[in-house]
Amino acid sequence: MRRLTWFNVTSLTLGFAFLYLPMVILILYSFNASKLVTVWAGFSTQWYGELLRNEEFLDAAWVTIKVAVFSSTLATVLGTMAAYVLVRAGRFSGRTLFSGMIYAPLVMPEVITGLSLLLLFIGINLDRGVFTIVLAHTTFSMCYVSVVVSSRLTSFDRSLEEAALDLGCSPFEAFRLVTLPIIAPAVISGWLLAFTLSLDDLVIASFTTGPSATTLPIKIFSAVRLGVSPEINALSTIMIAIVTVGVITASIISKRASVAQQRDEQAAARAT
Repeated sequence: MRRLTWFNVTSLTLGFAFLYLPMVILILYSFNASKLVTVWAGFSTQWYGELLRNEEFLDAAWVTIKVAVFSSTLATVLGTMAAYVLVRAGRFSGRTLFSGMIYAPLVMPEVITGLSLLLLFIGINLDRGVFTIVLAHTTFSMCYVSVVVSSRLTSFDRSLEEAALDLGCSPFEAFRLVTLPIIAPAVISGWLLAFTLSLDDLVIASFTTGPSATTLPIKIFSAVRLGVSPEINALSTIMIAIVTVGVITASIISKRASVAQQRDEQAAARAT
Protein backbone atom coordinates (compact mmCIF):
# COMPACT_ATOMS: atom_id res chain seq x y z
CA MET A 1 0.00 0.00 0.00
CA ARG A 2 1.17 3.51 -0.79
CA ARG A 3 1.90 5.65 2.22
CA LEU A 4 0.22 8.98 2.74
CA THR A 5 2.38 11.99 1.95
CA TRP A 6 1.94 15.64 2.80
CA PHE A 7 1.13 16.32 -0.84
CA ASN A 8 -1.65 13.72 -0.88
CA VAL A 9 -3.11 14.88 2.42
CA THR A 10 -3.00 18.53 1.37
CA SER A 11 -4.59 17.81 -2.01
CA LEU A 12 -7.34 15.75 -0.41
CA THR A 13 -8.00 18.41 2.23
CA LEU A 14 -8.18 21.21 -0.31
CA GLY A 15 -10.44 19.14 -2.55
CA PHE A 16 -12.92 18.36 0.21
CA ALA A 17 -12.78 21.95 1.45
CA PHE A 18 -13.57 23.24 -2.03
CA LEU A 19 -16.58 20.91 -2.25
CA TYR A 20 -18.06 21.12 1.24
CA LEU A 21 -16.86 24.36 2.85
CA PRO A 22 -19.40 26.49 0.91
CA MET A 23 -22.17 24.19 2.16
CA VAL A 24 -20.96 24.55 5.72
CA ILE A 25 -20.90 28.35 5.38
CA LEU A 26 -24.39 28.31 3.88
CA ILE A 27 -25.69 26.21 6.80
CA LEU A 28 -24.08 28.52 9.36
CA TYR A 29 -25.52 31.67 7.79
CA SER A 30 -28.99 30.13 7.67
CA PHE A 31 -29.00 30.72 11.45
CA ASN A 32 -27.92 34.34 11.08
CA ALA A 33 -30.16 36.94 12.70
CA SER A 34 -29.26 39.59 10.14
CA LYS A 35 -31.03 40.08 6.81
CA LEU A 36 -27.62 40.53 5.22
CA VAL A 37 -26.30 37.07 4.40
CA THR A 38 -22.66 38.19 4.62
CA VAL A 39 -22.89 39.93 8.02
CA TRP A 40 -23.15 37.80 11.16
CA ALA A 41 -25.50 39.34 13.75
CA GLY A 42 -26.07 36.47 16.14
CA PHE A 43 -27.75 33.08 16.23
CA SER A 44 -31.40 32.91 15.24
CA THR A 45 -33.89 30.46 13.72
CA GLN A 46 -36.30 33.14 12.57
CA TRP A 47 -35.65 32.51 8.86
CA TYR A 48 -36.90 28.94 9.17
CA GLY A 49 -40.14 30.32 10.53
CA GLU A 50 -40.30 32.86 7.72
CA LEU A 51 -39.69 30.07 5.22
CA LEU A 52 -42.56 28.00 6.62
CA ARG A 53 -44.84 31.02 6.20
CA ASN A 54 -43.74 31.65 2.61
CA GLU A 55 -46.54 30.22 0.48
CA GLU A 56 -44.63 30.59 -2.79
CA PHE A 57 -41.72 28.45 -1.63
CA LEU A 58 -44.04 25.88 -0.06
CA ASP A 59 -46.09 25.57 -3.25
CA ALA A 60 -42.94 25.23 -5.35
CA ALA A 61 -41.59 22.57 -2.98
CA TRP A 62 -44.84 20.60 -3.20
CA VAL A 63 -44.78 20.75 -7.01
CA THR A 64 -41.14 19.61 -7.04
CA ILE A 65 -41.83 16.64 -4.76
CA LYS A 66 -44.84 15.55 -6.82
CA VAL A 67 -42.89 15.78 -10.06
CA ALA A 68 -39.88 13.95 -8.61
CA VAL A 69 -41.94 11.08 -7.17
CA PHE A 70 -44.05 10.49 -10.27
CA SER A 71 -41.25 10.94 -12.80
CA SER A 72 -38.73 8.79 -10.91
CA THR A 73 -41.28 6.00 -10.44
CA LEU A 74 -42.26 6.04 -14.10
CA ALA A 75 -38.62 6.28 -15.19
CA THR A 76 -37.72 3.33 -12.96
CA VAL A 77 -40.43 1.13 -14.48
CA LEU A 78 -39.58 2.07 -18.07
CA GLY A 79 -35.82 2.01 -17.49
CA THR A 80 -35.96 -1.44 -15.89
CA MET A 81 -38.03 -2.76 -18.80
CA ALA A 82 -35.60 -1.25 -21.31
CA ALA A 83 -32.60 -2.69 -19.49
CA TYR A 84 -34.21 -6.13 -19.41
CA VAL A 85 -34.85 -6.01 -23.15
CA LEU A 86 -31.31 -4.87 -23.95
CA VAL A 87 -29.67 -7.54 -21.79
CA ARG A 88 -32.00 -10.51 -22.25
CA ALA A 89 -33.58 -10.10 -25.68
CA GLY A 90 -30.35 -10.75 -27.55
CA ARG A 91 -30.04 -9.62 -31.16
CA PHE A 92 -33.23 -8.32 -32.73
CA SER A 93 -34.15 -6.02 -35.58
CA GLY A 94 -33.75 -2.41 -34.53
CA ARG A 95 -31.64 -3.14 -31.44
CA THR A 96 -29.01 -0.54 -32.35
CA LEU A 97 -31.65 2.13 -32.90
CA PHE A 98 -33.43 1.17 -29.68
CA SER A 99 -30.28 1.31 -27.55
CA GLY A 100 -29.28 4.59 -29.19
CA MET A 101 -32.65 6.14 -28.36
CA ILE A 102 -32.37 4.90 -24.77
CA TYR A 103 -28.87 6.30 -24.18
CA ALA A 104 -29.17 9.49 -26.26
CA PRO A 105 -30.31 11.70 -23.34
CA LEU A 106 -27.05 10.86 -21.53
CA VAL A 107 -25.02 12.90 -24.01
CA MET A 108 -27.70 15.27 -25.25
CA PRO A 109 -27.38 18.86 -23.94
CA GLU A 110 -30.24 19.73 -21.61
CA VAL A 111 -31.03 22.85 -23.62
CA ILE A 112 -31.63 20.76 -26.72
CA THR A 113 -33.76 18.26 -24.80
CA GLY A 114 -35.84 20.98 -23.19
CA LEU A 115 -36.32 22.89 -26.44
CA SER A 116 -37.33 19.78 -28.39
CA LEU A 117 -39.85 18.79 -25.72
CA LEU A 118 -41.22 22.33 -25.68
CA LEU A 119 -41.77 22.23 -29.44
CA LEU A 120 -43.41 18.81 -29.07
CA PHE A 121 -45.84 19.99 -26.41
CA ILE A 122 -46.69 23.08 -28.44
CA GLY A 123 -47.14 20.98 -31.58
CA ILE A 124 -49.64 18.63 -29.93
CA ASN A 125 -51.33 21.55 -28.15
CA LEU A 126 -50.60 20.20 -24.65
CA ASP A 127 -50.91 22.68 -21.80
CA ARG A 128 -47.66 22.95 -19.89
CA GLY A 129 -47.73 22.16 -16.20
CA VAL A 130 -46.97 19.36 -13.77
CA PHE A 131 -47.84 16.68 -16.34
CA THR A 132 -45.43 17.99 -18.97
CA ILE A 133 -42.62 18.33 -16.43
CA VAL A 134 -43.19 14.73 -15.35
CA LEU A 135 -42.99 13.58 -18.98
CA ALA A 136 -39.82 15.60 -19.56
CA HIS A 137 -38.07 14.35 -16.41
CA THR A 138 -39.08 10.76 -17.20
CA THR A 139 -37.58 11.12 -20.67
CA PHE A 140 -34.09 12.10 -19.55
CA SER A 141 -33.88 10.15 -16.26
CA MET A 142 -35.07 6.83 -17.72
CA CYS A 143 -31.71 6.30 -19.43
CA TYR A 144 -29.83 6.60 -16.11
CA VAL A 145 -32.05 3.94 -14.57
CA SER A 146 -31.49 1.72 -17.60
CA VAL A 147 -27.70 2.00 -17.25
CA VAL A 148 -27.76 1.13 -13.54
CA VAL A 149 -30.15 -1.82 -13.90
CA SER A 150 -28.53 -3.24 -17.04
CA SER A 151 -25.14 -3.37 -15.31
CA ARG A 152 -26.71 -5.54 -12.60
CA LEU A 153 -28.53 -7.75 -15.07
CA THR A 154 -25.31 -8.37 -16.98
CA SER A 155 -23.69 -9.96 -13.92
CA PHE A 156 -26.87 -11.79 -12.90
CA ASP A 157 -26.68 -15.59 -12.58
CA ARG A 158 -29.34 -16.78 -15.01
CA SER A 159 -29.24 -20.31 -13.60
CA LEU A 160 -31.46 -19.08 -10.77
CA GLU A 161 -34.14 -18.07 -13.27
CA GLU A 162 -33.76 -21.36 -15.10
CA ALA A 163 -34.21 -23.26 -11.85
CA ALA A 164 -37.41 -21.33 -11.13
CA LEU A 165 -38.70 -22.11 -14.61
CA ASP A 166 -37.88 -25.79 -14.16
CA LEU A 167 -39.87 -25.78 -10.91
CA GLY A 168 -43.00 -24.59 -12.71
CA CYS A 169 -42.83 -20.80 -12.60
CA SER A 170 -43.97 -18.82 -15.60
CA PRO A 171 -41.49 -16.29 -17.07
CA PHE A 172 -43.33 -13.45 -15.33
CA GLU A 173 -43.37 -15.29 -12.00
CA ALA A 174 -39.67 -16.08 -12.34
CA PHE A 175 -38.96 -12.41 -12.93
CA ARG A 176 -41.17 -11.30 -10.04
CA LEU A 177 -40.05 -13.90 -7.50
CA VAL A 178 -36.39 -14.39 -8.45
CA THR A 179 -34.97 -11.70 -10.73
CA LEU A 180 -36.61 -8.61 -9.28
CA PRO A 181 -35.63 -9.28 -5.62
CA ILE A 182 -32.03 -9.87 -6.68
CA ILE A 183 -31.76 -6.71 -8.79
CA ALA A 184 -33.77 -4.69 -6.25
CA PRO A 185 -30.70 -2.75 -4.97
CA ALA A 186 -29.99 -1.59 -8.54
CA VAL A 187 -33.65 -0.68 -9.07
CA ILE A 188 -33.70 1.31 -5.82
CA SER A 189 -30.45 3.04 -6.78
CA GLY A 190 -31.93 3.93 -10.16
CA TRP A 191 -35.04 5.36 -8.51
CA LEU A 192 -32.97 7.46 -6.12
CA LEU A 193 -30.80 8.70 -8.98
CA ALA A 194 -33.87 9.65 -11.03
CA PHE A 195 -35.42 11.33 -7.98
CA THR A 196 -32.26 13.36 -7.37
CA LEU A 197 -32.00 14.39 -11.03
CA SER A 198 -35.61 15.56 -10.98
CA LEU A 199 -35.14 17.57 -7.79
CA ASP A 200 -32.02 19.23 -9.21
CA ASP A 201 -33.25 19.96 -12.74
CA LEU A 202 -33.61 23.58 -13.77
CA VAL A 203 -33.01 23.80 -17.52
CA ILE A 204 -35.49 21.20 -18.79
CA ALA A 205 -38.14 22.21 -16.24
CA SER A 206 -37.87 25.86 -17.29
CA PHE A 207 -38.73 24.86 -20.87
CA THR A 208 -41.58 22.51 -20.05
CA THR A 209 -43.26 24.27 -17.13
CA GLY A 210 -46.18 26.67 -17.21
CA PRO A 211 -47.61 29.44 -15.03
CA SER A 212 -49.50 26.91 -12.91
CA ALA A 213 -46.42 24.84 -11.99
CA THR A 214 -43.19 26.35 -10.69
CA THR A 215 -40.57 23.95 -9.36
CA LEU A 216 -38.29 24.77 -6.47
CA PRO A 217 -35.08 25.15 -8.54
CA ILE A 218 -36.86 27.62 -10.82
CA LYS A 219 -38.18 29.53 -7.81
CA ILE A 220 -34.75 29.64 -6.16
CA PHE A 221 -33.07 30.75 -9.38
CA SER A 222 -35.62 33.54 -9.82
CA ALA A 223 -35.17 34.67 -6.22
CA VAL A 224 -31.36 34.59 -6.34
CA ARG A 225 -31.32 36.89 -9.36
CA LEU A 226 -32.70 39.59 -7.05
CA GLY A 227 -30.24 38.78 -4.27
CA VAL A 228 -29.66 35.93 -1.84
CA SER A 229 -31.99 36.10 1.15
CA PRO A 230 -31.62 34.25 4.48
CA GLU A 231 -34.76 32.27 3.60
CA ILE A 232 -32.94 30.70 0.66
CA ASN A 233 -30.10 29.71 3.01
CA ALA A 234 -32.64 28.08 5.32
CA LEU A 235 -34.30 26.29 2.42
CA SER A 236 -30.95 25.05 1.11
CA THR A 237 -30.03 23.79 4.58
CA ILE A 238 -33.27 21.80 4.78
CA MET A 239 -32.62 20.31 1.34
CA ILE A 240 -29.07 19.34 2.34
CA ALA A 241 -30.40 17.66 5.49
CA ILE A 242 -33.06 15.74 3.55
CA VAL A 243 -30.54 14.56 0.94
CA THR A 244 -28.07 13.52 3.66
CA VAL A 245 -30.69 11.49 5.51
CA GLY A 246 -31.88 9.97 2.23
CA VAL A 247 -28.38 8.94 1.16
CA ILE A 248 -27.61 7.38 4.54
CA THR A 249 -30.93 5.52 4.58
CA ALA A 250 -30.48 4.29 1.01
CA SER A 251 -26.93 3.13 1.79
CA ILE A 252 -28.14 1.14 4.79
CA ILE A 253 -31.00 -0.43 2.81
CA SER A 254 -28.75 -1.27 -0.14
CA LYS A 255 -26.11 -2.79 2.13
CA ARG A 256 -28.67 -4.96 3.91
CA ALA A 257 -30.18 -6.02 0.59
CA SER A 258 -26.74 -6.91 -0.79
CA VAL A 259 -25.92 -8.96 2.30
CA ALA A 260 -29.25 -10.78 2.07
CA GLN A 261 -28.70 -11.39 -1.65
CA GLN A 262 -25.24 -12.84 -1.09
CA ARG A 263 -26.61 -15.06 1.67
CA ASP A 264 -29.41 -16.34 -0.57
CA GLU A 265 -27.04 -16.98 -3.47
CA GLN A 266 -24.67 -18.90 -1.22
CA ALA A 267 -27.58 -20.94 0.14
CA ALA A 268 -28.77 -21.69 -3.40
CA ALA A 269 -25.24 -22.70 -4.44
CA ARG A 270 -24.93 -25.08 -1.48
CA ALA A 271 -28.35 -26.57 -2.28
CA THR A 272 -27.35 -27.31 -5.86
